[in-house]
Parts: sequence; C-alpha cells; structure tokens
Amino acid sequence: MTESVLSGRPTQRPGESIDPGQRTKRPAAPAFATLSSPYFGILVAGFIGVMLISNITGTKGVLLFRFIHFTAGPFTMNGLVTDGAFYLFPAAYILGDVISEVYGFRVMRRLIIAGFGVLLFASLAFIITIHLPAAPFYTGQQAFETVAGVVPRFLIAGLAGYLCGEFLNSLVLVKMKQRSGERKLWARLLGSTVVGEFADTLVFCSIAAGALGISTWADFTNYTVIGFLWKTLVEILVMPITYRVTGALKRREPSYQEALRAIEAAERQDAALQPSQS
Repeated sequence: MTESVLSGRPTQRPGESIDPGQRTKRPAAPAFATLSSPYFGILVAGFIGVMLISNITGTKGVLLFRFIHFTAGPFTMNGLVTDGAFYLFPAAYILGDVISEVYGFRVMRRLIIAGFGVLLFASLAFIITIHLPAAPFYTGQQAFETVAGVVPRFLIAGLAGYLCGEFLNSLVLVKMKQRSGERKLWARLLGSTVVGEFADTLVFCSIAAGALGISTWADFTNYTVIGFLWKTLVEILVMPITYRVTGALKRREPSYQEALRAIEAAERQDAALQPSQS
C-alpha cells in the first residue's frame, strides 16, 4: 500500500486491502447562503446610509438664495431657510422609488422598517455616548452634544415623517404600476413623490414646529409649503437620473427579466385563447 502524493490518502494496489484505520475523512464543506441579487445590497446600503447621514447633516440651519425676497398672501420668503440635509434627503425618496419600482412594495416595506430600526438605534447610541464620562484630555464634549444631541421632539418628528412618507411613496408607486404596467414611469415617480413628500413634510412640521419656535398659522404654512415644494422640485429635477438608474437596473436584474418574460408568456396565452372563446 502506498500514499497518494496529491491527496495524502492511502491508495490500494490490485489485490491489496486498505486498513480502515488508515482512511482519512474529507473535511466537511462549509455552508453559505447565496445572494439572489447582486444589486439589492448596494441599494439598501445607499438608502439607509442617506437617512442616517441626513440625521446628522440636518442639524445645521442653512440659508440659500439670500437675494430672493417676496410676499404672496400668507407666504413670505427672505431666502430659502432649510437644513444641511436638503441635498441628501430627496435621495432617500429617489432610492425608494427605484427599489419600489423594481422589487415591489413588500420588499420596500421591510426595508423601511429596517431603516427605522437603524435610525432609532443610532439616536440611542448618540444619547448614550453623550452621557458617557469624557476623558480629561477630550475638549469636544460641547461640540459633540451640539451636533449629535437628540432632541426628543425632533426625533419623534423625523421618525414619524419618515414612516408615513416612505410608506405612502412606495404604496402609491406600486398601485399606479399595477394599473399601467411598464408604461408611464414618469407619472409614477411624480405621483408617488408628491404624496410621499407632502405626508413626510406635513407630519414632521406638525410635530417639530413648536420646538422650532413656530407659533402662528402663517409661519407654519410658510414653513410646510416651502419645504414641500423645495423637496419635490429637487426630485423632479433629478428625475432623468432616476429614469436611467431604474432602466439600467431592470435590464441587469435577472429576476426582473424573468418576471417580464412570465408576464409576456401569460399575455400571449391569453391572446391565443381569446379567438377560441369568441
């Protein structure tokens, strides 16, 4: 009996038996789950990342377009007062549109709940970190509290607006797609944006207005309407990019192409049955 050079296992010559004690066991192959989509993980990371970063950048007040001054009825505008997340927050709705259009409402619903959990956990982590005793050499405690400090009313407003806005945005888009199929993507993006952004802005402003010092209906209306129009305008301006991203993802996502082929096959079958039924 000899030993194989490559495998290290005993080899058997003709007419020779192998001692059972000399047999070596193969190591068990490790088990791993498989990812069904190569793109979904990137979208999830982008969606939750944008929401998480927005919670920090949104703590800075920003004044844009200082040269704009006008009054129209109850609306008065002296520049555009917004926060540091104005350029990030619409991206969450754009990613939500893409995910809802390609993967459906059930997937987006689970993602919204997961994002809610991440935002809540981040807020709790900031609170805990703020209250941890600072080292003697650490001089940034006050600055850290200013940036990462969580105001309970703002936290509730942000989470409530996020849940209402994202759920309605996804639901409206999917319901419209059930009626129009692959056609009229522009209408779905616009319709879901208007409903989702309006719900988000109204809920957030209704809860947070008092904490911001807003005490009159005129100021509340101004704060809510201008914020809603600004967010909606940003999404409309980037709609061509949303179109391109959605189209590219549909072409490259294997499961989406399989679903399209299944629908086309069902339509052909229905068309073939109609003459015989008539």
